Amino acid sequence: MQAIIKRIDGTSLIGKADSNHWVTMDTSPAGGGHAAGASPMELVMLAAGGCISMDVLAILAKKRVILEDYECQVEAERAEEHPRVYTRMHIQFVFYGEKIPPEAVERAISLSEEKYCSVMAMLRKSVPVTVGYELRAGKKQPA
Repeated sequence: MQAIIKRIDGTSLIGKADSNHWVTMDTSPAGGGHAAGASPMELVMLAAGGCISMDVLAILAKKRVILEDYECQVEAERAEEHPRVYTRMHIQFVFYGEKIPPEAVERAISLSEEKYCSVMAMLRKSVPVTVGYELRAGKKQPA
């Protein structure tokens, strides 16, 4: 795998890897940026939630579990001192639908955590990650 990161202005960056999709990265004006993109640490959270979500959704689809909607919420805390690494992360899954079997959800999460999600495998070596889930009837209500 390869990636390239290019400077736009100040600390505003764009990057792409093998998929050839550009991602904007930035920081606040106080940090030399323009607040025009996600920070690299935000991208780590998104990568964790995205990776485990893709696994869980694929496993549930193979088990023929019907979901009306789905979301994954990631919450993390960072160290106060540099390097400001994550000191804890929690991933909360919310599954919407009728008759979603809890045992299928638990198995899908477990398989992703323990076997398939490479982002989680890397993160768990340096930060405690907890997971939880909720089953909600029907569809997600608009915000």
